[in-house]
Parts: sequence; structure tokens; C-alpha cells
Amino acid sequence: MQRPSRVASFRLAVAGACLFLVAVAPAVAWADPQGPTARDRQIAQIVASLLRRDHLSKHALDEEIASRCVRQFIKMLDPMKVYFYQSDVDAFMARQREVIEVKKGDVGLAYSIFQTFLRRVDERVRLVDEFLAMRHDFTVDEEMIVDRDAAQFPRNEAEARERWRKRIKYDLLVLKADRLEKDRQQARKAETSGQKPAEEPVSAEEETKEWLDRLKRRYHNFARRMHQTDNDELLEMYLTALSSSFDPHSSYMSADTVNNFLIQMRLNLEGIGAALQSVDGYTVVNKLIPGGPAERDGRLKVEDKIIGVGQGKDGPIEDVVDMKLSDVVKLIRGPKGTVVRLEIMRGRSKERKIIELTRAAVELKDSEARSKVFEAGRRPDGRPYKIGVIDLPSFYMDMDAARAGVPNFKSTTRDVRRILEDFNHQGVDALVLDLRRNGGGSLQEAISLTGLFIDEGPIVQVKDADGRVHPYPDVESGMAWKGPMVVLISKFSASASEILAGAIQDYGRGLIVGDYATHGKGTVQSLRDLGEELFRLPNLAKLGALKITMQQFYRPDGDSTQKRGVLADIVWPSITSHLADISEADLDYALPFDQVPPQEHQRFGYVNKGLVARLQQLSSARVEASEEFQRIKRNIARYEEQKKKKFVTLNEQKFLAERAELNADREEEKQLEELQEGATTEIKRDHYINEALAITVDYLQLAFQGGPPAQAVQAQRQAQN
Repeated sequence: MQRPSRVASFRLAVAGACLFLVAVAPAVAWADPQGPTARDRQIAQIVASLLRRDHLSKHALDEEIASRCVRQFIKMLDPMKVYFYQSDVDAFMARQREVIEVKKGDVGLAYSIFQTFLRRVDERVRLVDEFLAMRHDFTVDEEMIVDRDAAQFPRNEAEARERWRKRIKYDLLVLKADRLEKDRQQARKAETSGQKPAEEPVSAEEETKEWLDRLKRRYHNFARRMHQTDNDELLEMYLTALSSSFDPHSSYMSADTVNNFLIQMRLNLEGIGAALQSVDGYTVVNKLIPGGPAERDGRLKVEDKIIGVGQGKDGPIEDVVDMKLSDVVKLIRGPKGTVVRLEIMRGRSKERKIIELTRAAVELKDSEARSKVFEAGRRPDGRPYKIGVIDLPSFYMDMDAARAGVPNFKSTTRDVRRILEDFNHQGVDALVLDLRRNGGGSLQEAISLTGLFIDEGPIVQVKDADGRVHPYPDVESGMAWKGPMVVLISKFSASASEILAGAIQDYGRGLIVGDYATHGKGTVQSLRDLGEELFRLPNLAKLGALKITMQQFYRPDGDSTQKRGVLADIVWPSITSHLADISEADLDYALPFDQVPPQEHQRFGYVNKGLVARLQQLSSARVEASEEFQRIKRNIARYEEQKKKKFVTLNEQKFLAERAELNADREEEKQLEELQEGATTEIKRDHYINEALAITVDYLQLAFQGGPPAQAVQAQRQAQN
């Protein structure tokens, strides 16, 4: 949906959505700033102007925002408070008024803070080398702080040394615990398969040397990457610190980030179809995309290290060890039909081989709607119910194609409509729509998709910065699905997911099942083309874009989902419901909850309090009798205890015992994962899906027992009319 203005700006409803970039960026992966350019100052001025003029909060760019910005920038650079001294932070905060000068294009403070950061990184790397060269006593009863909120920046060099001595000791313990767990897994796999373990055992001395080398490489590579930070990356970070000081979902996107964002929204790219990550200076294959060139070719494997990239059949191989991940991705991506050659290393072997691949258009199938029909329960005539499950990871839409007027552009609604048509053809009795990992996406798609399940009426209300409220009605004619439906949610279900779940609940159209509540993001972002703002011409790729919160959305009944989310009708035990610092209410500077007047709309009456109470009772009884759910409850209880801990022991015996205890209760889970390996694009029938199917069967039998579900739905609708 385009805004009715001179700028091409798409309304988004995105919260915590992971961008599948064909490269999973490391926690920090920036590159070497040379000082702000005229272009940087130009971008900063536009961003500051848009935030002051168009942000929903109407907050001035004042000292409060400036203070927030500096704190956000420091947190981005040093979240664990191990690099900066407290005196550094005090000096930065004393200069916070300089942030206000962004209005004039002044971003000098960002460079000053970052140069200090680089000096501290170099100092800490020297400490790493020193502590890796010394022998550590792992029998001492001492602890390391792991609660970043409780941690303080070191006040002097002595405190910094002590923090880093413990950090290296902790890193070594983690590597040892990980190795022991990997050995256990391989032994179990070998026992069940009758084959030898994949890796030959190495001596303790060799292993220790490998761990020391790995940690040294990790920290040196981190320092190298920091010194490679370029202007675009530093500017993106600083302007995002500024924009996220207005609210957590506003951010500045560099040209590269915009390109990756659009790839995620259209679910296709041109390349080899491999997800990559940076591990200790190596570019490592994390995943092969089903149907992509690499997966079809078969020679490139998960965990392969890419150490060189060559263009064409005979271009020189460029060494990519210690290269920034984003730069490696740029070398590997390219137009379809062109050739790229990868030099790889596999496992512990130092043997190198060259793999030649032809780039192609790659569809990100893992991120599009997928479906499966399951049989569960029994109808009155003894036949099993057919229940169609749709897993929807995001609300995607090919923005470029939509803006260009392409009639059949890639969209969530089109894909789901096709699935529903197939369900109707198969005689499916009920629908389960799984939004548990759906972090949002296109507002337009949320509205049109919801319209597949209602005939007419408001789906969402949107309020702009001037307080004007606009209802957005169903734009899809008729109902693509008239039968019973269940919507699965989690704390990760955000924004566009909450629009759909909220409308289904307000209309009484179906059951909401899952975590206690969704994420709680009730704001709408627009993607503003900075090139267009400046030149009045499409120029997105050169100046980047500002994702800015301009509106807040409300359910048909008038409640915002902001900070509260959509409450489930039926709640089941889930670790995601207990995770800390991931809901909207946990985020810095989240906008407040409020309400608008309700809109008139139809009430289907497919859900009522008595029905919900009975369904919850039946579900709770199954959960109590389920070994899988009881294990989950134990894990939740253990996690809640872990959350309270601000320190971790550095005594080897105690540390390994705690890790073993945490791993023990996951043995059955791991075995199940191993049985299901390879089913990357198919919906897995785990205990959550089984319980969702059981709830759906109960729902069919209790609410629609007057006849086949489709007939019962039609009868109820006619009775309401």
C-alpha cells in the first residue's frame, strides 16, 4: 500500500523480523571510517528532518533524545560493558548536546566515540593475548557477572584486567563444555547408526591448543573487523541510535541494508542459495537453501569454510579469510547465469578444493507460506477429521514489483489463497494458521490476508501523528475460508501478525492459541526513500532509507496491541512465553498503550467464554499427561531460575555439572530433531502441532457438533443474519 504523497513509501508492520540476507551477519560486523563526507552530512540532515517532522511521537530533537542516542550508541558498541571505561562513558555523555547538531548534518560525535572504541578494542586484544598465554586455575571458586544490566563499566585498568581474565576463563570453559556435548551427541549417533564417529578423537593437548588458537583468532578478527568499518556502516549505526531513541522500530538503513530488506520482502535473490555466517574469521556455510544452485549441485556442505572467491570460469581467486561477511556476500552474489568459483576447506582437514557454481534466481522457500493436511480425531461417522495447517513466517510482498504495477507480484495473500483453495478442494474441516515465528511484514498484506476469513468490515484502525483515525476495511471479496479456524501465536508474533490475530478474536471468528500474549507491537513504519526526499527522484540505492514510525494501529474493537499484544484464548506451556527482553514492553522507549473508539462489525459467535474454558480444561489435562510438555515445564522452571542469576561460576567442576544438567533434559528433544533432520520446508508434527490438532478437534466437536463443520458454520451465519 502506497502512501498518498509525493514519496514512494510503503507502510510496514514489522517487529523483530529476521532478515534472511543469504548471510547471517555476526553480532558486530562493521568496517574503517575515514571521517564524515558531504554525503554523510546530507543523509544526517534528512534523517533528522524526517524524525522531527513525521515521527508519530512528535518528539523534539532535544536533550532527552540526545541523551538516549548516546546511550543507545554506546550499547550498540559495547553491550556487555567490557571495552569502554566508565570515564569514557562520562565523557561521551558530557557531549550529548552535540547530537542535536545532527540537524545541521554534524555527525562528528559518532566518529569521536568510535575512535575511542577502537583504541579500547586494541587494548583489550592485548589483554586477550596475555591471558591466553597464562595458565588458569579452574579449581578456584570464583564467578563472572553475566547480567548486563547489573554490570558496570570498569573504572580503571585493574578492573578491566580482572573482567577480561574471567572472560577468557569463561570462554575456555564454554569451549570445553561444547566439545563434551558434541562428543556425547556423536557417540549417541554412532551407537544408533552402527557407524564410527564422524571425527577422529584428538589429544587433550591438541584440543587445548586448538581452543587457544580459536579464541585468539576470534578476538583479533573482531578487532580487525572494527578497524575495517566504513562510513556507511558507522553512519547507519549512529543514525539508528538516533532514530531508535524516538521508538525502538525506527532505524536508518544504508543502501546495502535496504537491498537486503527488499530481498526478504520479495523472497527471492540472485546468487548460489547459501546462508553464511562469520566464525572466527572464516565465512562458514550455515544452511543451503532448498532448490538453490548450491543445494542442487550437492558439493557444497553445511559447515564448509569458504576461503576464496573467484569470478567466472578463470578469474583470479580472491582470499576472503578475515574479510567482512557483507563483503564476501557481495562477491558471491551476482546476476543469474554467471559463474562463481568457491575455494573451500572442510572439517579439520587443511585440504582445499574449488567448487564452480552457476548463479540463479533463488526463492527463499523457508520464508513463504507452506501447508500440510493432517488427520486427527474422529467425526461422528468414524472418519478422521482433516485439519489443514498453514505455517506463515512473515507477511511478505514484492515491493518493487508492486510499485512497478506488475499484476501478479509475490504476496502472502496470493500464496495463502491458493492453499485455501486446495484445502477446500480436499474437504478440509478446519484450519490452523501458525503465526508463532511471524515477526510481521507488510500492513497491506495483513489487511488483505485477514480479508480471506471475513466477508466485510474493518480489519484494523490506524491513527496518524495528528490524531486522525482511519479504519481499513476488508478489501477481499467474499471469504476464501468459511470453516473453523485456530490461530497459533507466540511472544514472537508481532505487528502484522497481531493485526490478523486481533481481528479474528474481535470478530469471534476463531480461537487464538499459544503463549499468554503476542509481542505487543502496535506501530506502523514507513520506508522513506532519502534520495527521493532530497532530489524528488527515485534514488533509494544511493542514500538509503529511513524506516520511521508514523502511525499506530488498533483492533476493530478499539484496543491497541501496543505493549499488551493479543491475549490467547487457550494457553499452553512454552519457553518463548518466558523469554526476557523480547516483548515490546521490554524495549527501550516503546510508545505507550492507548485506545480509540470501536468500529461496528459482524460478530461470528464461533467463540465464547464457556467454550474457551472447556477447551482450556481439556488442553490442560492433555498437557499434564504429556511427557514432552512436562519436560518443557521443567525447562521453563530451570530457565526462570537461570534468569535470576547475575553470575556464572568459573569453577570447572561446577560449571560442567551445571551445563550437563541443562543438556540432560534435552536428550529426547535432540533425538526427535535428529529424526526430523532434512525436513526444512515441511511442517513437522511435533508436540505443539499435535496439541494444536487436538484443540482443533475439541473445538470442532464442541462448537460444530450439529453437523459437518462447513454446514454448521453456514447455519450459524444464516442464524445471525
